[in-house]
Amino acid sequence: MEKLKIAGGYPLKGTVRISGAKNSAVALIPATILADSPVTIEGLPEISDVEILKDLLEEIGGTVQFSNNEMTVDPSSMISMPLPNGKVKKLRASYYLMGAMLGRFKKAVIGLPGGCHLGPRPIDQHIKGFEALGASVTNEQGAIYLRADELVGARIYLDVVSVGATINIMLAAVRAKGRTIIENAAKEPEIIDVATLLTNMGAKIKGAGTDVIRIDGVDELHGCRHTIIPDRIEAGTYLILGAAAGEGILIDNIIPQHLESLIAKLREMGVPIDAKDDQVFVGKAEAFKPVDIKTLVYPGFPTDLQQPFTSLLTRAKGTSVVTDTIYSARFKHIDELRRMNANIKVEGRSAIISGPVQLQGAKVKASDLRAGAALVIAGLMAEGITEITGVEHIYRGYSHIVEKLEGLGATIWKEDLSNEEIEQMNQA
Repeated sequence: MEKLKIAGGYPLKGTVRISGAKNSAVALIPATILADSPVTIEGLPEISDVEILKDLLEEIGGTVQFSNNEMTVDPSSMISMPLPNGKVKKLRASYYLMGAMLGRFKKAVIGLPGGCHLGPRPIDQHIKGFEALGASVTNEQGAIYLRADELVGARIYLDVVSVGATINIMLAAVRAKGRTIIENAAKEPEIIDVATLLTNMGAKIKGAGTDVIRIDGVDELHGCRHTIIPDRIEAGTYLILGAAAGEGILIDNIIPQHLESLIAKLREMGVPIDAKDDQVFVGKAEAFKPVDIKTLVYPGFPTDLQQPFTSLLTRAKGTSVVTDTIYSARFKHIDELRRMNANIKVEGRSAIISGPVQLQGAKVKASDLRAGAALVIAGLMAEGITEITGVEHIYRGYSHIVEKLEGLGATIWKEDLSNEEIEQMNQA
């Protein structure tokens, strides 16, 4: 087990290239189960979630090759093997195996997923969709059992806009009989990315990226080659990081339209932003103005960038308010930022940040993926050395983060945890 150490206060500059989208990858890889011949996905990020999904596909009989950010999956020998425990519990997005295996085999047994601990993130809308398509769904000894004689298209209205449910229903519906209509669907770019892959495999999908998606089921899907979109959350993290500690950072392989809400808030704070077709330059701000943000479903401000943005707001002169309408439990990073001298209080679903303050290096712990990103940004701004444990969360979503930050001039390094530190973490 590792920890990260950051010596803060060094100005960052240079170019950083964004990897493929984590939130697409974790759905695209399960989607390959639905094909009857090899599927190749280009540009995948080298993160632990991708490695876990590779292992899971091999566990159910798939042949998987992964090198140089390219994965080829031959699903022809896959079987509907139960996955109640083990690696399936290590990531939240393992629930996409439900839709993909149900779509191909008409049955699946998947352990309740793990990943970041962000409070209740129910899969009731996923289950509602599967049942509408004709599956029976039961929870038996901590695993979800899905069974169907056949899947038949249906009209499904999502009570809550959910990226996961929208994608999972798509995966199950593409090989169902007849037409499926998903109403109140999520609109995220990752949904369009998954729909593009499925269409290249022979699926008939219209409306991805709008709130109504229509799917006409087909009998079979074939292999194809697909290039993943850039990771808008990684890109947003580096935008925030560039504003917080940079003296001119060029972010390459980015789709600026995917981050319009963040770019607008950075400009509102006084950060110079120059957006091109696939690059964004973040200049050095002379001063930071306070702003209020409220997380919303896409195209609103992403909940995944709320925590990193909170770190930046400690530099603003005045009071800022961050309200998370998506995950009420997404403030576990606040106590850690307070250890670093941040002046923040939490009231209900809002964090109130008073600044500016000079953050101080401290020993802190990443409780989840984006909290880890927030602490890295805080460490880069802080005086002295910041020591971050729980870095396995960070590696779930940020490919080669140490190497990328070193390339920008950061003083950051990995160290192994001592046996005493590991014991303390296990007791926590």
